[in-house]
Amino acid sequence: MKLDAMVALTQELIDARGPVGQEDEVRAIVQREMKGLCDEVRTDDAGNVIGLLRGGGKAAKKPVPTIKIMAHMDELSLIVKRVETDGTLRVRPLGGIFPWVFGLGPVEILGDKRTLPGVLGAGCMHTTHETPDAYRSKGQGRAGEAKTPEWDQIRVFTRLAPKELEAAGVHPGSRVVIPADVRKLRTIGDCLCGYFLDDRVCIAIMLAAASILKAKKKRPAGDVYLVGTCQEEIGGGSAAYAARTVPGTVTLAIDVGPVAKEYGTELTDQPIVAYRDRNTVYDRSIADGMVAAARKERLRPQHVMLESYGSDASASKVAGNTARAGLLCIPTEFTHGYEIVVKRGIENCAKLLAQYLENPA
Repeated sequence: MKLDAMVALTQELIDARGPVGQEDEVRAIVQREMKGLCDEVRTDDAGNVIGLLRGGGKAAKKPVPTIKIMAHMDELSLIVKRVETDGTLRVRPLGGIFPWVFGLGPVEILGDKRTLPGVLGAGCMHTTHETPDAYRSKGQGRAGEAKTPEWDQIRVFTRLAPKELEAAGVHPGSRVVIPADVRKLRTIGDCLCGYFLDDRVCIAIMLAAASILKAKKKRPAGDVYLVGTCQEEIGGGSAAYAARTVPGTVTLAIDVGPVAKEYGTELTDQPIVAYRDRNTVYDRSIADGMVAAARKERLRPQHVMLESYGSDASASKVAGNTARAGLLCIPTEFTHGYEIVVKRGIENCAKLLAQYLENPA
């Protein structure tokens, strides 16, 4: 798979709406792509898409582990808490997102029968403390209230009556997402910018690695399961289920890696290999194996120890559903916001992953 094709697939995956617990549109694309690459494809009871690449590469003469590669299909989104009498919606986040990340602007409300337009807002700014939500959102409320806006101050404007919303299938539990016209990727220099690169670009990396092996007419050393997971943004429970029910002792997550001085990471095209996050310590042999694979591809991997971070692999390890865990990241600026990656980093991560699967030692 060429880099342009990886970017095009990333865009298609981002165009598909995948709020937490409602990943159907993304799942359909992942299933389609896996069918062209994998020996078997299925969907489990948790909604994860699972594709099997049977092993048999040159390293298969030695004992090799069965590996589960995970990239999550869900996106940061909102869920309706209640419908107000004036037809506005009160919402709460699904995943680690703040009001200032989405900003004030258009959203889509995914009703059971219709998708409706809406606007995310906090009220008029030309107000005083008599309009509490808007006043507080300016960061200059009464003593002790000067802080960034919180979700209880935010509402979704619909211009519809509660009965009209009910007829469209909008109710507590309905999802609210970023609209289609805001999902288009932008290019700045050698970088790709947009919402939900977490984790759509990593699904593309996972699939591209399988494509690389297929183009080279090579098999991974041992059996490999590609897993598109659900609900990672709220804790990785679906990944933990897959780690328990899919064969194999190794779970390797592909995700975005924060670019931050505290971690020593930089926004380059060089992959990030993680050694721990807030949940667990990643298996040293897996991390070192990925570093070795990177060097075989003449890459210079970045080593990282993360704190305010979790992945499908670490969630699976903490749940006791995998014996060993690893994490490969693409360096990403502004994680959980309007994210930025270096285009060439997509290809480099895919090359590293393909090399690792061929030679996991």
